[in-house]
Amino acid sequence: MSERAFRITAFGLSAALTRAAVAALRAKAPGGPDRWQRKNHAGRTVELYAGPASALAAAVGAGRVSPAAGAAVAVAGLCGAYDDVAGADDPRRGFRAHLGALRDGEITSGAVKLFGISAAGLVAGAVLKERPLDKLLAGIVIAGAAHFVNLMDVRPGRAAAAVLALGAPGLLRSGPGGALAAGAMGAAAAVLPEDLGERAMIGDTGAHALGAALGAAVVAGNRRAGLVAHAAAVVAAAVYGDKVSAFARGAAAP
Repeated sequence: MSERAFRITAFGLSAALTRAAVAALRAKAPGGPDRWQRKNHAGRTVELYAGPASALAAAVGAGRVSPAAGAAVAVAGLCGAYDDVAGADDPRRGFRAHLGALRDGEITSGAVKLFGISAAGLVAGAVLKERPLDKLLAGIVIAGAAHFVNLMDVRPGRAAAAVLALGAPGLLRSGPGGALAAGAMGAAAAVLPEDLGERAMIGDTGAHALGAALGAAVVAGNRRAGLVAHAAAVVAAAVYGDKVSAFARGAAAP
């Protein structure tokens, strides 16, 4: 199979798995349908099935290319799911708030998510790259990309659209980077229509998993110079997270 065909297949399989997982979860609704509903920013009731479905597809797609990347995506999704459940009523947002709570002796779901995704990113980076500095930069990129996509998830469709826009250049790359980008984009494309239509939301589960998959694609497709640039970008996004989210709120959806 040619690399182009492999990328197309990766995109299609990821999209199909996402839709199949949404249908399966909707049919079973573990814990009852009410557990899978939330109010969005406008007070509309939306479904949460798209989050775990896209996380599963992104993890499987990444795992086909690199088991280490697949594991990082799965951990990011699980950490996001924990925050979606345990932190649903916690008004605190951002690293500063959760680290401040940690200093006061409180371990929030946001802190668990922060350290869990960071650890998973560093482990994946250590496997994907050979030199110590590159390993560190790769970990920062994977964890930082997961956080960045979550920062965009403040209005319908923003996070999924960001994955499609940021992943598109990766499709032009040969090798594992292109396949990883295609898998992330397939899952994002599958949930975007219902997300935009305010019938579903991907939550932290989907946003973190899709972001980690996107970060893994960046890591696989770049050498040190590219890693430095992307690491600087995601660190800046984390520092100015409030501004990133404010931009996402004001940006017109596709």
